[in-house]
Amino acid sequence: MLRIRFSRTGKVAQPSYRIVVAENRAPVKGRSIEIIGNYMPARVPKVVTIQTERVAYWISKGAIPTDSVAALFKKEG
Repeated sequence: MLRIRFSRTGKVAQPSYRIVVAENRAPVKGRSIEIIGNYMPARVPKVVTIQTERVAYWISKGAIPTDSVAALFKKEG
């Protein structure tokens, strides 16, 4: 099953996340199929970049966003 989820990157006190499409059993920092966005909550203002056409494509293929990613999508529109 495919999931759209966060993959953590960044330094110890400066988190940043990639929004990736990956198998649900793959490790969080492991292999991903495609990177479809970035989220940097440590910056002021918070930086969010999402490739909406790729998100729509993967959802049409059956990928399910995690709760936290779904909340971010809802917040960003």
